[in-house]
Amino acid sequence: MAKIEQRLFGATGMMFSTIGLGTWQLEAEQCCAAVALQRGLDAGANHIDTAELYGDGEVERIVGQAIRGRRQGLYLVSKVVPAHAAYAQTIAACERSLKNLRTDCLDVYLLHWREGKTPLEETFRAFDALLRDGKIRAFGVSNFSVKDLEEALRIAGPGKIACNQVLYHLQQRAVEFDVLPWCQKRDIAVVAYSPLGQGKLAANRRLAKLASARNVSPSQLALAFLVRQQGVFAIPKAAYAEHAADNVRSGALKLTDQDIALIDQAFPAKPKRRLPMI
Repeated sequence: MAKIEQRLFGATGMMFSTIGLGTWQLEAEQCCAAVALQRGLDAGANHIDTAELYGDGEVERIVGQAIRGRRQGLYLVSKVVPAHAAYAQTIAACERSLKNLRTDCLDVYLLHWREGKTPLEETFRAFDALLRDGKIRAFGVSNFSVKDLEEALRIAGPGKIACNQVLYHLQQRAVEFDVLPWCQKRDIAVVAYSPLGQGKLAANRRLAKLASARNVSPSQLALAFLVRQQGVFAIPKAAYAEHAADNVRSGALKLTDQDIALIDQAFPAKPKRRLPMI
């Protein structure tokens, strides 16, 4: 089996597999969720993304169960919701996430999205305190526009924002117009959530035809297209073991210039539009 690619995660010094394991709505699949996560890790993924929001902490607890005895060499990412973004609440939210995940440190901790009620300075002050206390190793943001990113960088300072997690898949490539190049220029990782369009791309006929020509699955082709780019990672969710392994194996798939051109033609990038955040 080809080796899954790993690359530096922003300026953190940590080497993440290009394909990680997403967990949004995984609480609905409790019967097989932990096994799917374990299968993804066995296939070569080395990071799991979750959030306190997912299942009101239940997904973090599923992840904690799945990684028992496997914490070494595994990177964990979780997120705090804006309603908990005040200083003391952020500290408390992180402590809850650590308890749910059965670990003493998060590798990366994110602000889930920007709401504006709590000054970004206050949230980042809490992140800095968590860093000093060894509760987290790095911090970042999610669903931030370039304007928000510029403010975050000004407050945090160069090299402090590990990543920006954004909606990004073949049918939603808006970040390529602004967020992606901005982050690449500043060594900030871009993490694509819902990289399979919440499952829709797996059944897309145009993509299936292209994938068949390469003898790979549509999901693998869609993921490989995203992570071929500098500093880009993807965190597809899979509730079943075989799907998880299939997704992760896309981290070893190398696309040709012709592959890229054909996918680009079938799924052209379009300007942004408002979409729900997860």
